[in-house]
Amino acid sequence: MSDYKCIIFDCDGVLVDSEPLGNQVMVDMANELGANINLDYAYKYFKGNALKNCIDQIADLINTAIPSTFEAEYRKRSFEKFKNEIKPVDGVLEVVKNLDIPFCVASSGPENKIKLNLERTGLLPYFEENIFSCYTIQKWKPDPAIFLWAAKTMGFKPSECVVIEDSLFGVNAAISGDFDVFGFTAHDYNNELSHKATKTFSEMLMLPKLMESKR
Repeated sequence: MSDYKCIIFDCDGVLVDSEPLGNQVMVDMANELGANINLDYAYKYFKGNALKNCIDQIADLINTAIPSTFEAEYRKRSFEKFKNEIKPVDGVLEVVKNLDIPFCVASSGPENKIKLNLERTGLLPYFEENIFSCYTIQKWKPDPAIFLWAAKTMGFKPSECVVIEDSLFGVNAAISGDFDVFGFTAHDYNNELSHKATKTFSEMLMLPKLMESKR
């Protein structure tokens, strides 16, 4: 039995293995403009960040304005890649199927992207009624607003919830909102989460055990 009453999952990199796909598209498009970056750079600076901030950073790298079509082209290319290649994070389907407390997803991505990736990975039926997007409230991590909105809508206080995140932006957002936060470290290549998160874990099947007690 868990001491927590609700789980708030991030989506990208926690439920669906989309980070390598989306970040590779961003790297390719940035390099087409002369940015000369790689996937490691993207994981460090783009992962968990708002798309606008990523675009602004690319503009700084190339020292010129980004084409106005960049966001639309990014969505087009990345959505196509998600449709063809997206997979659930290993073990997450089993974990979600067996949860005995309420849960939801709170993501920086637009709702149509969240739904697309959940649908393609077989996760949508478990989250369909409880999807929270930063685009709806126009506030992005590390602002805690998305998690506060999710918790309130689900009917719980932050102290009753645990957030599952894989990015430093997300972990900091949860901390700012007074949530416990478990850092999923499967792609934490720079070891950024261990000194910030309440707990860390590297395999999704470890989550139920971690949920058994706070702190």
